[in-house]
Amino acid sequence: MPRSPSLMIIAGEVSGDMHGARLVRAIHAHHPEITCFGIGGEQMRAAGVETFTDISAMAVTGISEVLRKYRHLRRIFYDSLAQLRSRRPDAVILIDYPGFNLRFARRAHLMGFKTIYYICPQVWAWNRQRIPRMAATLDRLIAFFPFEAAHFDHTALQVDFVGHPLVDEIDEVRRQPHPTLPWQGTPHIALLPGSRDHEIERILPSMWAAAALIEEKHPEASFIIPVHSEAAAALVNRVLAGRPAGPTRSEIVIGHTRAVLAEARATLIASGTATLEASLLRCPMVITYQATPITYWLARALVKVKHIGLVNIVAEAEVATELLQYAATPHALAAALEPLISDNTVHAAALAALDDVNRRLGPPGGTDRAAAAVLDAISPRLHGPAS
Repeated sequence: MPRSPSLMIIAGEVSGDMHGARLVRAIHAHHPEITCFGIGGEQMRAAGVETFTDISAMAVTGISEVLRKYRHLRRIFYDSLAQLRSRRPDAVILIDYPGFNLRFARRAHLMGFKTIYYICPQVWAWNRQRIPRMAATLDRLIAFFPFEAAHFDHTALQVDFVGHPLVDEIDEVRRQPHPTLPWQGTPHIALLPGSRDHEIERILPSMWAAAALIEEKHPEASFIIPVHSEAAAALVNRVLAGRPAGPTRSEIVIGHTRAVLAEARATLIASGTATLEASLLRCPMVITYQATPITYWLARALVKVKHIGLVNIVAEAEVATELLQYAATPHALAAALEPLISDNTVHAAALAALDDVNRRLGPPGGTDRAAAAVLDAISPRLHGPAS
């Protein structure tokens, strides 16, 4: 009896689990007979993926934890190769998580399997020596950003720019009614210090002090700190408990970050994917980041881009002010945000710049286009005689 077409999918982080689930649903919408297995979490399982390793086993933060879990990750790596060897899928889809997945792609390629990388690693920012290695071991690269393909122009690797899945996600947010948020006055200002514990601990104090300075000029201003979980809310409270008094009108909101951004006049925001969410929701921003001195020094030495904010990288210009590390003082943050709050001309110009960024991210349907690229890569298996 001929076997069904199959795909092995490896995600290493929660975001990869989410993108993997969306991709699998888009694939199954056209070819429900394709079986999927690999490494993932609850979202991929809900989409129909059989996981032999849970994504929680892959979680590492920082170099020290990678070293501490090296033997554990090595065992998962070789267990995954054994699954690949025994189940022989029609392609391997590797989602982000480059430290693990690029090595796995190389081994899978040497074993004769088709390799598809979903979400281009940020080789345009650092570690550009990976580009020729990726071209030698990947059959296809699916990219979210329009500028990524150009970095592979001198190679034979096929790169598909499909657009960013956030475009679809934010469209869904716009179609849904917003929850009632606890704003206590105007202007509405969002404070987004990041989702990781160390980001909240390092970045929030400066934002909080900046908010107090903003309140001096705007006594009716209302501030919301949106977080993803009860644990994050508790950490925010612990961090603020040890700080001088902040703004009088402030609230912590759990689980409604996008609704907060959609209603905010402006935001102080940590560098990361959240800056793209703010852009798509048309919320002008000041971008900041603070890391340990050693991490900052290494980043300065290794990162080869002019800007760190994704909105600025996509725009290829500083459309949102960036204040990093020692420059991210409360007074500097407040001064940079002030024109976005009080000057309608500056605010309108910021919105126009974000609209240009949003156009560059591509139209809705990015996940569907990614699924089409995967199906095209395995099309002989779908349309030819079953093996």
